[in-house]
Amino acid sequence: MKLIRKNKAPKDGEAAVKPKTSNVPWKILIVDDEPDVHAITRLNLKSFDFAEKNLTFLQAMSAKEAKEILQTEENIAVALVDVVMEEEDAGLKLVEYIRNDLGNKMIRLVIRTGQPGVAPERLVVDRYDIDDYKDKTELTAQKLYTTIRSALKSYRDLSTINANRIGLRKILDAASGLHQPQSMSQFFDGILTQIIGLCNLGENNLISTISSGLVITSSDERIEVQAGTGRFANIGASAKIQTEVQKIVRTCTDSIENGEKPDELPENIVPIPLKLHDKVLGFVCLENANQLSKDDRDLIEIMAHQCATALENLRLYVDLKEANRQALHMLAIAAEYKDQDTGDHINRLVRYTTQISLELGLSQQEAENFGISSMLHDIGKIGIPDAILQKPGKLTEEEFDVMKKHPVLGTEILGKNKWFSTAYNIAYGHHERWDGTGYPQGIPASQVPLEARIVAVVDVFDALTHKRCYKDAWPVEKALTVIKQDAGKHFDPEVVDALIRLYERGEIEL
Repeated sequence: MKLIRKNKAPKDGEAAVKPKTSNVPWKILIVDDEPDVHAITRLNLKSFDFAEKNLTFLQAMSAKEAKEILQTEENIAVALVDVVMEEEDAGLKLVEYIRNDLGNKMIRLVIRTGQPGVAPERLVVDRYDIDDYKDKTELTAQKLYTTIRSALKSYRDLSTINANRIGLRKILDAASGLHQPQSMSQFFDGILTQIIGLCNLGENNLISTISSGLVITSSDERIEVQAGTGRFANIGASAKIQTEVQKIVRTCTDSIENGEKPDELPENIVPIPLKLHDKVLGFVCLENANQLSKDDRDLIEIMAHQCATALENLRLYVDLKEANRQALHMLAIAAEYKDQDTGDHINRLVRYTTQISLELGLSQQEAENFGISSMLHDIGKIGIPDAILQKPGKLTEEEFDVMKKHPVLGTEILGKNKWFSTAYNIAYGHHERWDGTGYPQGIPASQVPLEARIVAVVDVFDALTHKRCYKDAWPVEKALTVIKQDAGKHFDPEVVDALIRLYERGEIEL
């Protein structure tokens, strides 16, 4: 037989004693030079809780001490500030420091003074950005309760608005580049922040170890954690991830694979499915969000549906992008089909171009784009006669004039298609020289796009270090010596230096 203990009803005039919660408490900063004021404030607010969270107190005996606390403590919800401390207007100067120097508009500031004549209420309210003004004689236990509750409600609501603003900004920033794979994580991070804001968890909980959120998705039989806050924030990078977090991920993973609702999650975890056309693509898992209203849940499910749609759109884009890359690769193979070293030569050019681009400080995305596009550097050779392309000896002047047409032929093949714009630049400009004696235009290579200047170096480097129908392979050191001698004449010196640095570090694989 199970016994159920009934809570003792409070007597008239008594406040019901609420159970302590495990949520991260609200931070209250007390700034006053009277120890008794600190003691009375803590005593009167001892059993206080708001939104299922208790209070924790930070104490400063002067404005100077308060500044030190404000520089180290984040997310202070309310500050009770005395006016007269080390100076007659120390508290008012502290208010200006908080609002102007720290730029903290979130913390709720309540002025308390025992000398209202020094700081008249109307003057202080009109001149300073405060939220309340109280004469210390007014602050009975009940008045203090009301003041703190009102201040916390205001702080919570502002935090929620701010969290939604941050989340919305992330979503909008990601929206323009949503087709890019690396923007999807940013998109989900914005969605998660927005959802947690809607749950009224507020900024204070977003950085805590208690209230957290997690987005887990499934794509092509791969389970991925797309975004996380709180203790889930570094879930992908942490080597010592908590056992409970592992269990949550594993449970959601099994759920996605089985197509069933994860009913083995901890009670404080609320799962929101990412569903599209009756197919569950993943889950948003919210921790300590059991208080969600039906309206909140409905809104979150709408946002989760948008997440699922975005994920599916990205998947389609990635498939299309991969198809375009395959087409590009086949086109490159066709361009050099008559060369025995075609496939390996193309792969090496892609690798060298990507490595040098990264060495020069380009982003991973730019470097990969340059590398992939380098495959089409000689696409124009499709229009060059075999007798010239495969001639074992040196070309005559007339034959070389024909060979020099391949950059222009390449641009005619690639046209002005936006997808091939980088390949267009490479095909047209990789035979221009730094001193302006190259072809087809004969302009200084400093006026040529960087991607073409990079390919100009790696194309010659690969040609020198590998056997061709007209020559044997050179030792790497000899090839680098020749290329270095031509830096500033034939080649961009910075690109040459980058290639040499990579080789000296042992990162160039022939």
